[in-house]
Order: sequence, then structure tokens, then C-alpha cells
Amino acid sequence: MAAANSSPQPSLSWRIGSSITMGAVGVLSRLFMFGANKTEVHGLENFLELLDQREDIKSRKRGLITVSNHISVLDDPLMWGSLPFRYHFNPDNHRWSLGSYDICFKNKVQSTFFSLGQVLPTHRNAYSEFGGLFQPTLREAVRLLSRTQFSASEKLGGYSSGAAKPLLSSPDLEDPFSTPSIIYTYSTNGIDTFPAPAAYSSRNYAWIHIFPEGRVHQHNHKTMRYFKWGVARLILEPDVCPDIVPMWIEGNDQIMHESRTWPRFLPSVSKRCGIWFGDNVGGEENNVFHDLRRKWQKLAEDQRRKGGGDLELGELDGELRFGEEAVALREECTRQIRGEILRLRRRRGLPDEDPKEGLVATWQMEGEKREGQMADGSWVRDA
Repeated sequence: MAAANSSPQPSLSWRIGSSITMGAVGVLSRLFMFGANKTEVHGLENFLELLDQREDIKSRKRGLITVSNHISVLDDPLMWGSLPFRYHFNPDNHRWSLGSYDICFKNKVQSTFFSLGQVLPTHRNAYSEFGGLFQPTLREAVRLLSRTQFSASEKLGGYSSGAAKPLLSSPDLEDPFSTPSIIYTYSTNGIDTFPAPAAYSSRNYAWIHIFPEGRVHQHNHKTMRYFKWGVARLILEPDVCPDIVPMWIEGNDQIMHESRTWPRFLPSVSKRCGIWFGDNVGGEENNVFHDLRRKWQKLAEDQRRKGGGDLELGELDGELRFGEEAVALREECTRQIRGEILRLRRRRGLPDEDPKEGLVATWQMEGEKREGQMADGSWVRDA
């Protein structure tokens, strides 16, 4: 149940804008993937059944997380071209994603497009002092995956800096018809202002897609980099264990390969692409993620009893941030979800990758180089 002063949904103008944006991008993606390229989709029937069960917002029992490898700057939205046309015009039952602040939110035009397209502004440590595992956008993502209740003393968005700045050069944005704006906005750095989607009850138990590698990785052997721990927060912290669907994608790297020359901005066509939807490994079943969540909940309760006090959903402090047990739980959760994608990769027919591929230490050997062709022949790009 949402707080008493929350709105059931954004304003009509915002909903229309979001439907047009999501619908147009979805239609173009589907036409491109099946018209200009040859695309195979596997396991879609079960995934569509899951989406259909979630269409009625009030009857939802949990959020939905989809997790995949990341092989192209166009993975999102192209991968969602796999969904039939009718799914693209209902933002309330479509994915939210995390987008790089320094790429997608440079000014008001970009902020408007990506916000209407259900992308959350996310800071990256390499480019911002406001990045990291505990930034406000990850708190917002945890709340989107929950049926949230907020105390009357707390702003629903949290840390709002007030009204959005009108300058076009500013990334600030708000839904002008959701008032008071301080309730329906949040700040990623204490200065900017963005819509707070979790402030609306129509976003309860939403769907979030995440690329845990955190950057594009293109390798001839179709291996993955290590996973970052943000995905663990999205699994461990919501009020109910989300449905979790692993995915595997191929071919997008040939559409937008990082070695391409001018004109780099144009995607290639006539490529063979594949999208695999795995089984739901979360939800109601008593599985490893339920076990990890029980340990997390016990840890959170122990901290509360020690005097940590009650924290708003998505807020962490002290031992829940940096304590040895909390870190170990995130590490194990991340390892398990990476393992689920590897199992799907194996079902697709690829050989097992070297276990060292999943270790942070393996990729630290790249040194300070962040983009371009690496020593192992792979191509990497921050995205």
C-alpha cells in the first residue's frame, strides 16, 4: 500500500508521453530486429505469460527482474523488439532500466526522452563522485520492486532538491502536474531533480532490467565480465522476493560492434541475432535467492535491535552497507545470478567459460584502460 499522500499514477500528460515514447521505440526495435535482421527468440511464451499475469497492477504480488549479458550499446531497446507490438504501449507493464547519467542525462531534452522511456539516471564511479552501490537511484530501484509504504515525515522520493531548473542545459526534470513536486521527485546528487517513479502506486512491483556487467563486453568466445553488486541489492532488499528471469542475447554486437568505423552511429543490418528467456528462478519457489533473502532480513533485524533504528525501504547504513556479513551476502547473491545466466548460456549450446571470467581480479589486470580493444582481444565500452 502506498503512502496516504502518494498519487496512484503520474499525470495524464506524462502517461501519454511515456506511452508514445515506449511504444515508438518498441515498434522501431521490433521492425529493425525482424525486418532488417534475422532474429530468433527462445522461451518467449513463458515470459509473455508472466507479463500477462502482471498486467493488473493491483493483483501483483512481487516485482520482476530480468538480467542479461551486455554486448552492444543498443541491447536496450533492441532486445525488447522480441516482444509483440501490443506490449510496447503499456509503460506500467514494461521494463525500467538504469542509464548512465553522463551519457543519457546531459540536458533537459535527453532527460525528458529517457525518463519518459523509463530509464533511471545512474552515476558511475569512474565519472562521478556520486556513483556507487548506495546512490539514490538504486534506492529508487529497490522501491520500484516493492509495494512501498513511506512515513509521513519522509519525502517519497527522498533527498529532493526542490523544483526543477528551467534551463535547457540542465538535466533537471519533473512532472509539472504532480504536486507538490517535492513528494514526486528525488535527487541523485543533492542538486538535480528527477521524477521519483516509486512515489506512484501504479509503479508498485514494477519490472526492472539490469546489465550487471556494467559495460559493453564483446568477445569472440561470448564470455561475460564479472558482475557488479547492484543486482544483489535488487534481489535482497525488496519487500517480497521478485520474479527473476535470466536472459541471454547474441548478435547485437555485430549490429553495433565497437571496432566499427565511420559512420559509427549507424547500425549494421542483415545480422543473425538471438534472444533466450530463461525460467523464472525467483518468485514463490523456495530457492537459493529465498535463502539469501532470509539471511539478509535476519541481518537487517539484528541491526535494528542493536539500535540502528527503522530505515525507509532502500536505505542502508552502518553494517548493512559495509559489514562483513552484508558484503558476503551480496557477493554470493551476485555469484548465484551470474550462474543462472551461465546455465542459460550452456542450454543455448555454448561451452562453459573459464571460472576466472567471473572474478574481479581477472579484470583488474586490464589496468586503467576502460574502453577499446583489450589484451584478450575483447572490445569494451562504458555504457
